[in-house]
Amino acid sequence: MSQITIEHNPSPERLKELGVASWPIWEKEISKFPLDFDEKETAYVLEGEIIVTPVGGEPVRIVPGDLVVFPVGLDSMWEVVKPLRKHYNHG
Repeated sequence: MSQITIEHNPSPERLKELGVASWPIWEKEISKFPLDFDEKETAYVLEGEIIVTPVGGEPVRIVPGDLVVFPVGLDSMWEVVKPLRKHYNHG
């Protein structure tokens, strides 16, 4: 099964190389909901905290400064612990 990968505090050069500043921003209030990925998503967390638990897997804590890749086909449960604000990019 594909796993969530996290790069903690990537360098400004890395973020610029990926073009993160031009990615759309998604915000979510404190909540719990299932989220299934039908395409790969790369996200960079600006604010907040989430705990993402893949179906059949271990919970993953994601915080500001994390660059996260959610693989295609990932079925997960999201718990937004602190209001979330993140850049995201599909594909």
